[in-house]
Amino acid sequence: MQSDLAFFCLIVKQGSMAAAARELNLTPPSVSRRLAQLEERLGVRLLNRTTRRLSLTGEGEVYFASALRILSDIEEMEQQVSSSRAAPKGLLRINAPLGFGRSYIGPAISAFNRRYPEVEVQLHLSDRPVNLPDEAIDIAIRFGEAPDSRLIAKKIAANRRLLCASPAYLAAAGSPQTPHDLTRHQCIVLRQNEMAAGNWRLSHGKQTETVKVHGTLSTNDGEVALNWALDGYGILMRAEWDVAKYLRSGRLVQVLAEFETPPADVYAVYMERLNLSAKVSCFVEHLRNFMRQHADGPAAGRTVW
Repeated sequence: MQSDLAFFCLIVKQGSMAAAARELNLTPPSVSRRLAQLEERLGVRLLNRTTRRLSLTGEGEVYFASALRILSDIEEMEQQVSSSRAAPKGLLRINAPLGFGRSYIGPAISAFNRRYPEVEVQLHLSDRPVNLPDEAIDIAIRFGEAPDSRLIAKKIAANRRLLCASPAYLAAAGSPQTPHDLTRHQCIVLRQNEMAAGNWRLSHGKQTETVKVHGTLSTNDGEVALNWALDGYGILMRAEWDVAKYLRSGRLVQVLAEFETPPADVYAVYMERLNLSAKVSCFVEHLRNFMRQHADGPAAGRTVW
């Protein structure tokens, strides 16, 4: 059963019978026969075959997604019970957003390197998300859910987006009481990752409202936007990890705290865990523990960034 799941996932990942045959050191006809036997046993067609490419049927999509999840659970279980896990070594390539990478991923890598000196780590910082199947990256740090079903997203820390402003700005302009009030305020717009700039979505219970905000200042750099908010130029929507210390010190004040914004939990994202290397699994677990010590608070579901 497990070998059939891994076999099918490998075909989908390789994209053709010939490529899968090369990976398995088999002939293409033998790969085709094994796939046909799997489909016959299940009683459904999993893949549409043409001379150039393969595509998943509806049943194949369900089987592929379930197979990835099952193989992931098996791999995690085996790691937990194994007492002779291979020591991580080799090159590990990590991508992370600029500000978060400097503040948290860099220090986490330092601690990892002290523990596993045989792993060579390359950290690439960029505010443009990389495409893992196409880029030479082993692990990407992202905020929110992974959009690609071929990827595994392991949550490493809880995080929220917060609306905040300086006390001086709120004293002069007043505090918004409803999301619509934001249209009458100076809002600092952060233009990143080609997302619709200035469209802020806020929810309260089952009601969600999208507000088109504006202001005289906008930027693609989070640190610049934060400094503008600290200097009193308007209201900013920013991740909790970046503003929490200023909220604690009083330099910023949270506004519309009863409203929820789109999720911004921190995930380590990587390809499906077929033959997952020790260096990837060890770093992900190390990062979860590191963030738990540096971000997770004493109360469940809360953070003290």
